[in-house]
Amino acid sequence: MRVSLKDVAAHAGVSIKTVSNVVNNYQHVTPAMRERVQRSIDALGYRPNLAARHLRKGRTGIIALALPELGNPYFAELAAAVIDAAAAHDYIVLLDHTGGRREQEILVSQGFRARVIDGLILSPIELETEDLSDRAENVPLVLLGERDYDLQYDHIAIDNVAAARAAVRHLLGLGRREIAFIGDRRGRSEPAQLRVRGWREELTAAGLPADDGLVAATEGWGHADGAAAMSRILETGRRPDAVFAYNDPMAIGAMRVLHERGLRVPEDIAIVGFDDVVEGHFAAVTLTSVSPDKGAIGRLAVECVLARLGGEASEPRSVWADYRLVERESTLGRAASKDRPGA
Repeated sequence: MRVSLKDVAAHAGVSIKTVSNVVNNYQHVTPAMRERVQRSIDALGYRPNLAARHLRKGRTGIIALALPELGNPYFAELAAAVIDAAAAHDYIVLLDHTGGRREQEILVSQGFRARVIDGLILSPIELETEDLSDRAENVPLVLLGERDYDLQYDHIAIDNVAAARAAVRHLLGLGRREIAFIGDRRGRSEPAQLRVRGWREELTAAGLPADDGLVAATEGWGHADGAAAMSRILETGRRPDAVFAYNDPMAIGAMRVLHERGLRVPEDIAIVGFDDVVEGHFAAVTLTSVSPDKGAIGRLAVECVLARLGGEASEPRSVWADYRLVERESTLGRAASKDRPGA
């Protein structure tokens, strides 16, 4: 039989209202009373009815998270961060897969699930400003990623230009001078454009040419795309001494091609990825990567949704989440790397 607030109140010898105040974490409960009620909650195994709690507030207790590529390890890890952050506030997350298609991103952003969700966190790829400018304000919307729509919505991102410059600066500091970039998608992806811009700016600042012959565009962002891009660069007869890849799967695909051609990482060609997904920690040569704070991105996105729901937010927030460059074997070599597999 399900334990009720009434059962807990009788066990603790207090009113139902007092138990409710403890369960809902109201601040005016004394520490002694909170401890007394909590002992009864633990003894009886009481679990709050979250659905009823949300319904009393006119909410569903569900936040939607719409992502372009659920098969991409970065988005899988980001989804886990959002789910954990939402659970801390007694919310569950409904996952939507847009495939990065504009029509699907429009459908999601226009609130086709508005009756079953309290808020939407969206990571768009192809969505345009005009697609959002006439959006009905049915549920709060938080945007993730680097597309700048200049509209009145909360937006969580990292500084891709600065992060890319940090990656290239690391390679320059190791004495690398011919640094390729793989993963450009000219005119189609703002994150890719920003990372190419960072690559270009850091090389220029070091007095080196930003050679477009070392920039490889791709159709996608997976392992095969990275492998194909690396092959195309090598087939031109060029042999860079370093590669900065748009993301980790592409970097790992590039490393596979280098291995097949008898080139050593990092002795012949050093590699840096982006996103710091778990797969890179366990590659045969562990991957140096730009590591966005995915936990912070998830937490900030959920907090923005809840602030809107609670009427606590006024002006839209544009927040830079932190990042760091994690140096591993693909640039430092096995002997010098301090970050072992699994870190």
